[in-house]
Amino acid sequence: MTAERSEVQVRAGSEADLPALTDIYNHYIRETPITFDVSPFTPEQRRPWLLSHPEDGPHRLMVAHSDTPFGGILGYATSSAFRPKAAYSTSVETTIYLAPGAGGRGIGTLLYKALFEALAGEDLHRAYAGVTLPNEASVRLHQRFGFLPVGVYEEVGRKFGAFHDVAWFEKRLD
Repeated sequence: MTAERSEVQVRAGSEADLPALTDIYNHYIRETPITFDVSPFTPEQRRPWLLSHPEDGPHRLMVAHSDTPFGGILGYATSSAFRPKAAYSTSVETTIYLAPGAGGRGIGTLLYKALFEALAGEDLHRAYAGVTLPNEASVRLHQRFGFLPVGVYEEVGRKFGAFHDVAWFEKRLD
């Protein structure tokens, strides 16, 4: 483990993180097709999302941060409701967003490791993840954590004047 990576800590997200988490997400809205949201959010608009991820239960928010001079919030991982109907309650959708420049440092691995450790005692059966293609780093990360490909929604979203595919992955949790 590099010195830089050893200074990164992962913890549950909090209200104080909301501005930084919103900035990270807005980067992906403005600059990439990774998310299909098209309009940036204010922290106040993102508050319901934050509140839907308490410190316990199946819907979690884990934050990677560093207290080094160039640190701060480096990324986050979530487990969220997969679908709103009650029979889906044992399934979650997981996702990771890293701050610009934070990729390739093992932060996604640290976040998913902490997230799945936190979820280990929950009544969950499956985790799902959608990856907008192409995104080889995300595909590799999900496969490293035992996600298996289940299919591709072809040209399911249009952003920046182009249609984008989303690959779906599934992981057993029990």
